[in-house]
Amino acid sequence: MSTPFEAQRTFALVGTGGCGKTSLAEMLLFNAGVLTRMGAIEDGSTSLDYEPEEVRRRGSIQPAFATWLWNKNRQFMIDIPGDGNFTGDMEYLLKGVDGVVFVLDAVDGVRPLTKKFWNLVRAENLPAMFVINKLDRDRADFQMAFDSLSALGVKTVVLQVPIRQNEAFVGVVDVLHGKAFMFADNGLSEAEIPSSLADDVQILHDVAVENIAESDEGLMEKYLEEGSLSPEELSAGLRAGVLSGELTPVLVCSAVENKGGKAILDAVEALLPSPLERPVFVDQSGHERVGSPDAPLVCFVFKTLSDPFSGQLSILRVLSGTLTADTALKNMRNEENERLGNILYLTGKTQTPVKEAVYPGSIIAVAKLKNTRTGDTLCDEKNPFVLPMPTLPPQLITYALAPKEKGEEDKVYAAIQRLLDEDITLKLARDEECGDILLSGMGQLHIELSVEKAKRRYKIEILLKTPKVPYRETVRGKCQVQGRHKKQSGGRGQFGDCWIEMEGLPRGAGYVFEDAIVGGVIPRQYIPAIDKGVQEAAARGFLAGCQVVDFRVKVYDGSYHTVDSSEMAFKVAGSLAFKKAMESLKPILLEPIVLLTISIPDENMGDVIGDLSSRRGKVLGSDSQAGITEIKAHVPMSEVLRYAPDLRSMTGGQGFFTMEFAHYEEAPQPVAEKVIAEHQKNRSEE
Repeated sequence: MSTPFEAQRTFALVGTGGCGKTSLAEMLLFNAGVLTRMGAIEDGSTSLDYEPEEVRRRGSIQPAFATWLWNKNRQFMIDIPGDGNFTGDMEYLLKGVDGVVFVLDAVDGVRPLTKKFWNLVRAENLPAMFVINKLDRDRADFQMAFDSLSALGVKTVVLQVPIRQNEAFVGVVDVLHGKAFMFADNGLSEAEIPSSLADDVQILHDVAVENIAESDEGLMEKYLEEGSLSPEELSAGLRAGVLSGELTPVLVCSAVENKGGKAILDAVEALLPSPLERPVFVDQSGHERVGSPDAPLVCFVFKTLSDPFSGQLSILRVLSGTLTADTALKNMRNEENERLGNILYLTGKTQTPVKEAVYPGSIIAVAKLKNTRTGDTLCDEKNPFVLPMPTLPPQLITYALAPKEKGEEDKVYAAIQRLLDEDITLKLARDEECGDILLSGMGQLHIELSVEKAKRRYKIEILLKTPKVPYRETVRGKCQVQGRHKKQSGGRGQFGDCWIEMEGLPRGAGYVFEDAIVGGVIPRQYIPAIDKGVQEAAARGFLAGCQVVDFRVKVYDGSYHTVDSSEMAFKVAGSLAFKKAMESLKPILLEPIVLLTISIPDENMGDVIGDLSSRRGKVLGSDSQAGITEIKAHVPMSEVLRYAPDLRSMTGGQGFFTMEFAHYEEAPQPVAEKVIAEHQKNRSEE
């Protein structure tokens, strides 16, 4: 007989945007008795999408949390957004769960982004089950959705097949037990398996039994000898196969019609692991920690939320040990102590104080921790343990921000800065050259909604300016020039004089400074000042205000004055010498090239490749598997700053891409002339 802790389940809902995860969560909450009526995405009444931006766009932009009792056992759930703009921290969120309910749309099946999400789930070694949702839709096709799972390379066990009549979802067939159930107002009623499904169900039953048997040597021997397995053996073998990651069950539902919710809750309890059954946690030093309530206490902060009443909420997963309110723990990142005051359970924006102790696998919220942020490990000071922080994907797009009213730049910076605590996929910086505030994120929608949130919360008007392209400048050839700075205005003057040799280097070589002074013609203490003067001038650029890269400067001669020479004078001399050299060497503009990796349905390949060509892209290769094509291409960054909505339009929302910097190339003359003219125009306006 299991204890309540052994029957506890902690899982995530994962799936691409629009597959119905939030509606499915609403159905589970209703069936578990947490809600008295189900909300709907269309009218913005779901319990988990409560931010104004989520209600307006009818889609999740941040993870939501919920908990309930099912058969008197506690279950915790994370609803993870499915839009690629808001999934950059998925690896952090998956650290908080023991299993995954992976949701597919019965109309679209496996999408390109599905494969990416599935790879993240598998990388965390999380047991999973598939739920094919939206079987109430006119174009719902269970067979197509099920067949598309082959793209993920999984061994499935189909537990349910939908019964559809006149395009309506009216019942399910329990494949393993060979029974049909029809939906009724008062629950399920047993019925005959429709003759149109009987043969398919028998085939799926035989495949399911074989797959379960193959996952265990003992079961395989018995199956080969006797040709069958008992219901108890099938249940035990299925659970063992799911826990090992070898088997993935498939269930069906219609979340908006509240059909299939109880079966999913039962399957979560029956098939997904308890905290004791998940793989052990391993810290940075290779030490292991099992998810036992008797082990030393460790909590991992995998998300931070902002609450209008409680302030900052830290969302913790208890990895091991037993936690009670007012426990003092040590933050292993900064080695400061934190006292966890009241412990809260979250269901959407509803906070419920927890009176009892909480065990491993529990997802809790704690308010107002002083120096704790996402990714921190809190643990018993006498038993240190640090969970490695997952890696974040690189930001894909950068916008410049400006206040509507001049002089409020610091207010804009401070407002966005406060968002970084809860959204670790945002990056904020200042452009030292022009003073712009730069906000980088996972896509155009990510940036726009983050700015919208900052404006709403902190009552400040923020303007989005054109995304910045980090052009560079460089030189070819070699020249020798003099930089001489002499100023006399009464009293001590300024004097610095240097001769430099400057030449271009291959792409990626960077900046090299060489000291070739002999005989003390320039005292040793002034040489670093020349170097600094050159570097500062290079940072300001020459053609278009872009940093100059890939060149070597050798200082080989000069002169000084015993009284008037100083570090400042030689710094100015170095800057002057650099400018003269740039005039002599006829610099060129370099543009950044990015590597795009694009996943799309096969039928969109021609359109996407044609579009890449129009953007001056060079396709490096493509690979097609199970209806999904992956294209790799080098494209100028300036051509794909707003690529996400264009790709969405070309692929009906089913394509996604990743982007990373590749290298710099010389910009074509029309591009260079346009960038230089824009820079000169801005300078004249200033």
